[in-house]
Amino acid sequence: MTKKWFVLAWAAGLLIALLSACSAGSGDPAAQAVEDYLQALVDKDASALSALSCADWEAGALRELDALQTVATRLEGLQCQSQSTDGVYIFVACEGSILATYNNEDQTLDLSARTYQVIEEGGEYLVCGYR
Repeated sequence: MTKKWFVLAWAAGLLIALLSACSAGSGDPAAQAVEDYLQALVDKDASALSALSCADWEAGALRELDALQTVATRLEGLQCQSQSTDGVYIFVACEGSILATYNNEDQTLDLSARTYQVIEEGGEYLVCGYR
């Protein structure tokens, strides 16, 4: 009887793993690029931020990072989704906020106020600013 339960539990675990792998591969790569970019921004990871930015936006991304250097930052409720494309850019809208804390006071930066521009270059999705 225990062997039967073991096999059943193993099969269920395998099924869950396969379903998880399938759903992870069907995501929104442009939205994921923006989420990764924003995480690098709040982590203050300049090299990751540069790697996630297109060449035309890299200096702008680093300016944004400089503006956050003296405050503690964290993401709250981040969810991004591709909205449209113009043939060059994929436009990604996000919900959530960046919380910037200075002297125990939080300032909320609403992420829904921007629509991020993402471009695909060589199979990679890169943030190229916002509008």
